[in-house]
Amino acid sequence: MIIHLKSSTSEAEAKVLAEQNKAVLFKDECFVLVTSSKVKEANAALQLAADKIVVTESDIQLAGKPYRADKRTIQVADWSIGGHTQHTVLITGPCSVESEEQIEASAQLCVETGVRVLRAGCYKPRTSPYTFQGLGLNGLLLLDKMRQRFGLRIITEIRDSSHADEVIEYADIVQVGAKAMYDQSVLRKCGKSGKPVLLKRGFGSTLQEFVQAAEFVLSGGNSQVMLCERGIRTFETKTRFTLDLCGAVWLKKHTNLPVIIDPSHAIGFAYGVADLSRASLALGVDGLLIETHPNPAEALSDAEQQLNFDEFRALKNSLSTLATALGRKLI
Repeated sequence: MIIHLKSSTSEAEAKVLAEQNKAVLFKDECFVLVTSSKVKEANAALQLAADKIVVTESDIQLAGKPYRADKRTIQVADWSIGGHTQHTVLITGPCSVESEEQIEASAQLCVETGVRVLRAGCYKPRTSPYTFQGLGLNGLLLLDKMRQRFGLRIITEIRDSSHADEVIEYADIVQVGAKAMYDQSVLRKCGKSGKPVLLKRGFGSTLQEFVQAAEFVLSGGNSQVMLCERGIRTFETKTRFTLDLCGAVWLKKHTNLPVIIDPSHAIGFAYGVADLSRASLALGVDGLLIETHPNPAEALSDAEQQLNFDEFRALKNSLSTLATALGRKLI
């Protein structure tokens, strides 16, 4: 149950009500209490203090359509993702920051193709401890340098809470990766950050679990959350993961959060990224996250799934044509 308290409610009064009702408390335009969805009726004190009460069926509460029917608007610089727009934001860049030359070439590709958001990892949650783990803070400093030089927005990933504050400081959009989706310390830090957050679905997570992870960020007072479908683990072994487009449609139908698709991690091979990107755009998703690299064969991580620059240019052209036919706009 979600309770909007009257504007006249003081912080001290809100804290008392939260404690009495075992509710999460945060401040939006007013103080908001969120109890377990098992609570279906407000007591007399809550009814007296409430300006609005929403009873929910599950613990998908703040992200659910019953609470908020319109899609949330994620503000990035002087433009936005989601909301009432018919825009699909294109995000590209390498899996990892590897050097200044490599990330500068990637930033130049963004400028050339009209892409506004540069992605690259600095802290890499690798499966093996013996592989490239990222440049860490030095990578963040390089991304910051590209932002200042080219006017791009930056998205990069938090691997764990040990460096969460650094990523939140430097990123324009904070990415919580599939392996960190259950890390509540990371989610709670993102909830307090106020920065736009792109939350990736864990590859073994149900849609319910995925959206409830977003609830940790939303209930921290940060309304700027996007959901990213990046493939789930199934019985199939010929592709890296299985892109759950059915799940993306469900998220669009039942949540109020913008939906982003990452086709690169889903299939794990560059040859399939273009087809999956076009299919995702046809669904009317709010964004596409596509990995590119100046020379994928030399990439230090996820080499097989990254497009080279010519492949990305061709994909961007085909997406622009498709977007026009669909009445959408690539930004």
